[in-house]
Amino acid sequence: MRHAKSSWGNANLADFDRPLNDRGHRDAPAMAKRLAAKNIDIDLYVSSTAKRALQTAEHFMQALEAQNNQLVLVPALYHAEVQTIYDTIKAQPNHCSTVAIFSHNPGITFMANSLGVASIDDMPTCAMFGVYALCNAWSEFDTAEKRYWLFDYPKL
Repeated sequence: MRHAKSSWGNANLADFDRPLNDRGHRDAPAMAKRLAAKNIDIDLYVSSTAKRALQTAEHFMQALEAQNNQLVLVPALYHAEVQTIYDTIKAQPNHCSTVAIFSHNPGITFMANSLGVASIDDMPTCAMFGVYALCNAWSEFDTAEKRYWLFDYPKL
């Protein structure tokens, strides 16, 4: 998942510290409800520590009634390269069958395209892209066969 729309209202604020804007605060819960309507239960929420990504994850967690212990913060997801996202996925506990990663462009778009199941020009803000990975352990994710699961974003 790409973080929701962020605010550019304070020019003195570092990129890492930019919060969601009003649209972002509306889109994230709305997208979480779309996910819930698909009967998708997320076991683990893995987020960049950048404010906008974390706020997006928190909106999803609240809408999907997740517990605080389902959130994992990974500083390396801030403007992560594809390999970093793969490494993050591969490090997740095997008792979690559905993991949501909250990160940033362009890495999240490159990651979605690297999975080989779809071609996406750009992951818009608050976009969700998912695959089924046919593997028994997250450590096998990068080499596992993947099948398209979903792609959705607020204006779709």
